Amino acid sequence: MEWRTYISADQNVLLGKPTVKGTRISVEHIIGLLAQGWTEKQILENHPRLTKESLQAVFSYIQECLKDGLLYSNA
Repeated sequence: MEWRTYISADQNVLLGKPTVKGTRISVEHIIGLLAQGWTEKQILENHPRLTKESLQAVFSYIQECLKDGLLYSNA
């Protein structure tokens, strides 16, 4: 999955946070919903501009960030 097809960061949208292209829905928001126990089905029903592919792109983006060490804590 090439996440760059679905995820972008634009300084004019949510202060540059990574979002699903064409929306103001941030990667952070989607991960937060999942952390709260939302299912993929619930997310797609409540955010009709998202697709299964865009959700998969969010996971690919997070996986790449982890692989590159961008999310490691110094603690």
